[in-house]
Amino acid sequence: MIDPKKLLDQFLGSGAPGTQSGMGGHAERLTQFAKNNPLATGAIAAVLLGSGRGRGLARNALKLGGMAAIAGLAYKAYQDYQAGKTPGQGAKEGNLLPPPENTGFHPAQAPQGEDEFALTLVRAMIAAARADGHIDEAERRKIAGRLRESGIGEEVESFLVEELERPVDLDALIAAARTEEQKVELYTASRLAIEPDGRAERGYLDLLAGRLKLPDALVDHIEATVAETIVP
Repeated sequence: MIDPKKLLDQFLGSGAPGTQSGMGGHAERLTQFAKNNPLATGAIAAVLLGSGRGRGLARNALKLGGMAAIAGLAYKAYQDYQAGKTPGQGAKEGNLLPPPENTGFHPAQAPQGEDEFALTLVRAMIAAARADGHIDEAERRKIAGRLRESGIGEEVESFLVEELERPVDLDALIAAARTEEQKVELYTASRLAIEPDGRAERGYLDLLAGRLKLPDALVDHIEATVAETIVP
């Protein structure tokens, strides 16, 4: 079986050289994987960041690991929203921290289990990356070929190819976010996967926010917090 949390780390570039991750032994293995298999890292980025632009997380987010980084961003945006701050104000006030253990944002608090929700976040990121419709049959074959050549592993390769071929089921994604905190995390993960500089991407994120019933002001805080964390 695939390791959803490890895959989420790979998607976000966590465990990259020069960083440390709360994932323990996973971080070291992922660092070595990135060094030995740069093509695999590039192939995953191609799946998620369809335009091919190189984007990643700032160092203070990378060190947390993929799932904790998403949870930390979502928690920070939510706290800033509740405190009535101006969007983006809180994002400049210090390093990103993991959410407290006693909040619904902490990965261990996921009612369906940490691994299952990590898989939901992976699927949400893939769905967002497909929002502009650029991944047609020819592009899927191209990506599948790159994945095969990369040595990423048959299970992960098969999972990614299947997800690319599967119609996006927005209803299932929405239903998989069982708590208010998970809804914020789902949108945060989706926003991390794409840059909403086109109508399709912006339209998808607006639709997702509406289906998740997120207040506009909270969405503004998520957008600002993520924008401060993304680096070229």
